[in-house]
Amino acid sequence: MSKRIRVDVAYDGTDFSGWAVQPGRRTVAGELLAVLERLFGAVEGLTVAGRTDAGVHATGQVCHIDVPEERWAALGDSLVRRLAGLLPLDVRVLAATEAPPEFDARFSALSRRYEYRVTDAPHGAAPLRRRDTLAWPRPLDLTLLNAAAAGLVGEHDFAAFCRRKEHASTIRAVSQLSWRRDPDGILVATVQADAFCWSMVRSLVGAQLPVGDGRRSPSWPAGLLGRSVRADEVGVVPAHGLTLVEVVYPADVAALRERAELTRRRRDVPA
Repeated sequence: MSKRIRVDVAYDGTDFSGWAVQPGRRTVAGELLAVLERLFGAVEGLTVAGRTDAGVHATGQVCHIDVPEERWAALGDSLVRRLAGLLPLDVRVLAATEAPPEFDARFSALSRRYEYRVTDAPHGAAPLRRRDTLAWPRPLDLTLLNAAAAGLVGEHDFAAFCRRKEHASTIRAVSQLSWRRDPDGILVATVQADAFCWSMVRSLVGAQLPVGDGRRSPSWPAGLLGRSVRADEVGVVPAHGLTLVEVVYPADVAALRERAELTRRRRDVPA
């Protein structure tokens, strides 16, 4: 018998070749699996909410695994502390909790929320934030950034902002896209959607920054939504400014099952 376990993970993506296991490369899943297999012996079905690219960080990543019931009974209460001693310092398991079999970290998710950090300070990113903050060479106007963002909210075909995956839909429902300037002067874009296709968040940010610095009009990013292929004139901003901060799931078991079934029917969601 096995138990399904929800695992909440944070990591500094700087030195990883992304989430997914790749032969000969250091990845988040590879590091995590190596330690989990050491503790549990058998680990099946590692599934993640969002397969982040190389260099992308996470403070609220979620995955699930199936482990032997007897090993979970023996290790469950001490698992997070044990993992803290075994995992490299750029990966932390924040929580490990028993989940119902209906829980699917990828398909049960209602939404995923990312943040992208940008500084327009003349000196660039502060030394302690250089790994998670993009230095932009021109002053940025918060009002212009939010004007550009407003036209991208809603359910649209985001093909202009996606690297297409064969047989996968590029229709996504963006429920939040907004910018704020924090007290330290850093501009932070918050992007929340039901799911994202490959490079979508970094392309959305890449389309808005030229608006913020005055080189494009606020209507330009939304004007690209009618395209059926990726817009070559949209820059993809570097990965290191991007962080997955939250994944939201339904509260009850029936809703978990229904959400997973609905997601699978609607599209092949690139995680």
